[in-house]
Amino acid sequence: MGRAARNVLRAGTALGVIACSLLAATDTRAETVSDALVKAYQTNPQLNSERARQRATDENVPQAMAGYRPQVVATLSAGLQAVRNLQVDNTIQGATLKPWTIGVTVTQTLYNGNKTANSVRIAEFQVQSGREALRNVGQGVLLDAVTVYMNVLANQSLVEAQRSNVTALRETLDIARKRLNAGDVTPTDTAQAEARLARGQADLNAAEVALSISQATYAQIVGSLPNRLSPAEPVDRLLPRGREDAIAQAFKGHPAVLAAGFDVDVATTSIKVAESSLLPTLTLQGSASKSSQSDSTLGTYGTDQASIIGQLNAPIYDGGLGAAQTRQAKELSTQSRLVLEMVRNQARTAAIGAWVSNEGAKTAVTAAEAEVRGAAVALQGVQREAAGGQRTTVEVLNAQQDLIQAKARLIGAQRDRVIASYALLSAVGRLDVRTLGLKTPDYLPEVHYHQVRDAWHGLRTPDGK
Repeated sequence: MGRAARNVLRAGTALGVIACSLLAATDTRAETVSDALVKAYQTNPQLNSERARQRATDENVPQAMAGYRPQVVATLSAGLQAVRNLQVDNTIQGATLKPWTIGVTVTQTLYNGNKTANSVRIAEFQVQSGREALRNVGQGVLLDAVTVYMNVLANQSLVEAQRSNVTALRETLDIARKRLNAGDVTPTDTAQAEARLARGQADLNAAEVALSISQATYAQIVGSLPNRLSPAEPVDRLLPRGREDAIAQAFKGHPAVLAAGFDVDVATTSIKVAESSLLPTLTLQGSASKSSQSDSTLGTYGTDQASIIGQLNAPIYDGGLGAAQTRQAKELSTQSRLVLEMVRNQARTAAIGAWVSNEGAKTAVTAAEAEVRGAAVALQGVQREAAGGQRTTVEVLNAQQDLIQAKARLIGAQRDRVIASYALLSAVGRLDVRTLGLKTPDYLPEVHYHQVRDAWHGLRTPDGK
């Protein structure tokens, strides 16, 4: 029974260790670049503030549509009034009245030079422009998230490389000291090894500082400190096939270009709104009221009134205000078209720059990998030759320095390779949740737009605020 109990205890302990190991493995699952992008897309303050701005822009449409709807005003007045009337026969008639009036007035605009219709069009163009601006901010946030993700990865790799370098330099210093004691080298060799070790420790400290800064920046963009990060791959499968294809996609789909196009529509329609002030306005007004003791002549006790009135106002001269506003709107329309052309040129330059950078990053990675391989082989050869007395300590140190510099360049090239691919995707306007296939619901600004577009009343926002 004792042996059986011990076996059961050992089995239970083993199962407990396995379970703890599985839980630890679950908790320490490596975070991928997609995970970081999802966090940034959901929690980034800059992106969320831009979404709130877009929801505020949506409210321009119901404000403009209010011009189609009647305006209803209710009035109520009450008070105390002392009256003293001198009659023709010099008699005095006096009374203390308690007048009150209640009424309602309904005003409907029938024609205002199409100002309301054009104002609604402007508001809708502003909504569409705002959506593209929101998409552009979303691209920027996702690209920032990729950048900080790769910076953390690169700095972690650089710290490990610098630690390995310090370890190798310590070994070189130990060998130099042993050879000094054996009389094979001079104190100069030992001093050179000590100097290189000090430099390596300083480089390690600088790498650790850079890692801490990149981790803090990661938390700022993504919303949490980085855990164990997985290597990221370029998104080559999503990229345009050539430079001209990249330019064409940027012209067609970059949010900055599309937003500038909608801004042109806003400016063009604003000319018609300015011209409407020079056209007649036709309104229909209906009112009903009831009053009591409001006649100061004391001739009537109460009055009931109801009326329907049509009113036509035709401007003749307003001091030149409407004409100046129209000329101003035309100049602003010209400006918006020039801005659109400028944005297109910027998009073209950005697409070319992103394409060239991506192609250059591929070449840089290939060259850096070859450099690391060559530097590693050279170091091994120099170390063997130094052991045989054919190389000096400083030559070993130089070879070690060449290797660590080659590794640093490779780490930077690999980081730039991934960032450049995402930057190219952003330059053509396709860096978004759907294209990347991120496992998060896409924020749809049109949902809020349809919730408020036809709202006739209500002070609460759709989310209950």
